[in-house]
Amino acid sequence: CGTATEDREAIIAQRWDEAQNAAQMLGAEIHPPLVDDLDIFYTRELLQKLTAVVRKVQPAILLLQSPEDYMEDHMNACRLGVSAAFFRGMRNFVTDPPCAPAGHAVTLYHALPYGLYDGLRRKVKPGQYADITDVLPAKRAALACHRSQKEWLDHSQGLDSYLIAMEDMSREIGQWSTRFPYAEGWRRH
Repeated sequence: CGTATEDREAIIAQRWDEAQNAAQMLGAEIHPPLVDDLDIFYTRELLQKLTAVVRKVQPAILLLQSPEDYMEDHMNACRLGVSAAFFRGMRNFVTDPPCAPAGHAVTLYHALPYGLYDGLRRKVKPGQYADITDVLPAKRAALACHRSQKEWLDHSQGLDSYLIAMEDMSREIGQWSTRFPYAEGWRRH
């Protein structure tokens, strides 16, 4: 099974390169992954690592995935982000690596779930809207940087389906806003 390990390492390296390219395109600062995307589980060890990042970065806003989504790792990432924001100031929570507690204020916003519905098929409406009309081409280009995801989704769901779905959902959210042609919807935690 030596090739399986080598293949996994190559896939992880490819995803990291893709994420770096997307971040560079957007002018965003990127931090190394703590685990592979499908290995996101709500564990103390991962929470200690993520809380260390939150303490170091001291964000004023955290944009998190929806608490309810179609992928378990997405929901776990959300739960970890909420907990890390809470634990950032707790003196008795030891992080990895050890970091002093941070007292900064942070506001959490949750993205809408993929497809705009919860697990019980109820439409999820945002509390806030962000106009993305002018940056939609950049969002599409950054999303397209994730070639490994694109190749898999193209094969399993149809050519460029996830890019088209992103634009369609952004248009629908824009219609909900009654103000913007394309928008993202966010819910404050």
